[in-house]
Order: sequence, then structure tokens, then C-alpha cells
Amino acid sequence: MSYVDGFVLPVPKKNLAAYKKMATLGRKVWMDHGALDYHECVADDVQPSKLTSFPQSVKLKKDEVVVFAYIIYKSRKDHDRINKLAMNDKRFANMDPKKMPFDGKRMFWGGFKTLVAVKK
Repeated sequence: MSYVDGFVLPVPKKNLAAYKKMATLGRKVWMDHGALDYHECVADDVQPSKLTSFPQSVKLKKDEVVVFAYIIYKSRKDHDRINKLAMNDKRFANMDPKKMPFDGKRMFWGGFKTLVAVKK
């Protein structure tokens, strides 16, 4: 079964264009190194609830939007190989971690084994 990296992060609305530019580069890099699929999604229908929610999970501020992203790999082995290549890709050389268009301290992520999948 495939392997998935998932990410949730807050992005200031004023930085969405810069984030999209960065995400587009990320898509190119990960796909060039062998990822099967790459998605960056902006929240459209996420509401706070009593216990937890996407907005609450990143301590969303009024001027921000939640981004949910995921990358699909053939396997955990491919994930490990591709991530190593992507993180060392020269196209990221000029990126300053202190100048990201989002608050990385409120971002969370993880790797997931696929339980159920279907393609149409």
C-alpha cells in the first residue's frame, strides 16, 4: 500500500500568493524525485467545534487560513528516499527558514500507512 505525508498549517491570507509559489516549487521537487501525487488545499468549510478542529489545531488567527497538504508515495521506503532527495534539492538552496510565508511553529505533520484507497 502507498504511504502518505500529511501537513496542516496556518497561512496568513496576505501570504497565500507567496505560499502558493513555494508550494508549486515543492510540488515540482517532490514529483521530480518520484512522489506519486502532491496536493496543497486551502480550507473552505472548517469550523471550530467543542473539542478540536482544523482551526483550533493550529491556533488559527483572524487573518489566517488553514492549509491541509499531502504527498503520496509508493511505499515508506520510497517516502524515505524521496524526502532525503527533496530536502537536499538545490532548488531549495535559497529558501530562508526564517522567511517562510507561514508560522512553522504551529504546523504539524506526520507519515501515514494507507488503510483504504481507491482510484477511479
